[in-house]
Formats: sequence, structure tokens, C-alpha cells
Amino acid sequence: MAWLSTPIEITGTSATDRSKFVSEWTDRWTKRVTQHLIPSGSRESPSEETYRNHSKIHLRMQTIGFIGLGAMGAPMAWNLEEAGYDLLVYNRSDGPTEPFAEAGIEVADSPRAVGQQADIVVTMVTDDEALAAVLDGETGLLAGLDSETTVVQMSTVTPEATEAAAQTVRAQNARFVDAPVSGTVGPAEEGTLTVLAGGDDTVIDDVEGVLAAMGEPIVRCGEAGDGARMKLFVNLLLGDMMGAYAEALTFGAAQGLDLEAMQQVVEAGAVDSPLFEIKGDLIADRDFEPRFPVDLQFKDLRYANEVGNEIGVQLPQTAAARESFSAASAMGHGDEDMTAVIKYLESIAGVTVER
Repeated sequence: MAWLSTPIEITGTSATDRSKFVSEWTDRWTKRVTQHLIPSGSRESPSEETYRNHSKIHLRMQTIGFIGLGAMGAPMAWNLEEAGYDLLVYNRSDGPTEPFAEAGIEVADSPRAVGQQADIVVTMVTDDEALAAVLDGETGLLAGLDSETTVVQMSTVTPEATEAAAQTVRAQNARFVDAPVSGTVGPAEEGTLTVLAGGDDTVIDDVEGVLAAMGEPIVRCGEAGDGARMKLFVNLLLGDMMGAYAEALTFGAAQGLDLEAMQQVVEAGAVDSPLFEIKGDLIADRDFEPRFPVDLQFKDLRYANEVGNEIGVQLPQTAAARESFSAASAMGHGDEDMTAVIKYLESIAGVTVER
């Protein structure tokens, strides 16, 4: 499949650009397949119109099942629909499926039904327990899989849960790709998530168009489970950075420092980061609308600490950040943006960080 690795130029980063990538990728795929269908030495040459018709047929034939329509999953699913794939969705609660049903997209009544009808199934759920819930049981996804199905696991879960899922999926003779994503709701809506892919390169090649409809770049991390490891690596760093930034702002505010002056110093020096720029403005405006909630960041830090204990790596800063996010959640801020970790620190210091 070396022909698949020929670069396709992507000139933008929107969902429309991702759709263009999918169209060009499948066009190249169709040309290759059509060439194999023409007898050697034949003078017949398929027209460009024939190529494009085959591309459209290929896209229509690929049904994508999407399980998990939360804050991240819903925009990812919409990007697949915009890219031209036939879409089938499922969510454990009914509310998130309603906009899809209103748009004429089929809503499955169980994960098993998704597995039975879809060529590729994407799972995007909350945690290890939620993944097990959609996989197992009489109406679980595993019960609907066969050798023609590929499962793309995009949830943020532990490497252990990922490897267990890979094993059970492959036991059904289906294929598995580990592909969590880095990014929040904004990149999910724009189709610019960073995809952290783990698994067999051939299988990743085969689902590359689907992944490209949801994000770019697609980073190949290794075997199944390594995508999950990479996700914990980057979210460990994210949580530690957010916790330290909130501490620093609270420390400065308690001494009477001006927030805009503190932010100017941060952005002018070596510690400048898009995270601090974006989150600093939100904190200044007291805007805690969830882009990435406190509870999910706490979960990822908990997972990172558990893995660290298992492999014998001490994570003292991450353990401290985990406790700060845990405390913010206990105060009732779990559904707010991760920036709300500052509310816990403010409550102790008796200050409010604002303009």
C-alpha cells in the first residue's frame, strides 16, 4: 500500500479542508482499484468521470458508526457527516442523539446494532468504565462485530483498558486502532484535533481518511495502547501547566499584582504558551464555560498517577495537580472548565483573580 503514502497537500485546517483531503484520498484509492480491474494490455481507459463515480460509491458504501456524543464526540461525528460518510450514531442517553435524528441521521438502539451496520466504529466515551459498558454484554459492541469491521477507539482511557479492548475486538476477528485525540471542543468543531494513532500501520492506513475528517496531524505513536500512553503524556503536561499557572496567578493576586501586568510578563518571556494566553483571558473574564472540564482533567491526572505507580515513575507535581483538581471538583466546579481549578486556590487565599 505504498501508493497510499504519497502526500496529499492540505492547504487549510478547517473541517472543509479535512473533507477535501478525504475526497482526494478516496479518489486516489479508487483510481488504484479501478486500474486493477482493467485487464493487462487492455486499451480501455476509465474516464475521470468513472473515477469520481467510484469515489462517491466508495464513500457511500463506508458507514461510520459513532458511539459517544458528548462535548467532544458530537462535533467529531458532525465532521464525519460533513466529509461525506454515511453516519450511524449511538449514545447511552437519548438527549445528545436528538440533533442527529432531526438531521435525518440514523440513531442505533444499541452498540451491538452499530457494530452490525457499520464498516468502521468510532468510540468516544468518558472513561474505562464507559468503554467497558459499550463493549460488553448482549447488546454491547462486541456482539455486533465481524471480520469486516474496524473499531477506532478515540476515548481517553488507560493503556490497560485500551489493550484489553484491542484483545477483545480482535477476538471477534475485527480490527482495532487506538486513536485518542489531543485538543478541546474548539479543535473538535474545527476538525483540527491532533490524532494519536496506535496499531497496525496497514489498518491505520485504511482508516486514515476517517481520522483526517476529524483531525490533523495524525501522529503514529506505535502499537495499540501507545496512543493512550501518548494521550496521558500530553494531558499530564496540560494538567500540571494549568495547575501551576493557576497557582502563580493566585500567588500574584494575593500580593496585589495587576492581572494584565502578570499576563504581559508571562507572554513576553520563555514561559509563553498558547494555553496561558487563552486561559488567562478566560480567567480574567471569569468565563468558566466548559471547554475541557475539571472532572475530565482530574480523571486524566488520576490515570497518569496510576500508570506512574505501576511503572515505578514518581510524579510529585502531577500528584499535587491532581489534588487541586480534585478539590475544585469537590467544591462543585467539576463541570466547569479546567480553569476553575483556580477557584479552589482563590478560596484558600481569600482573593479573586479578575480584571
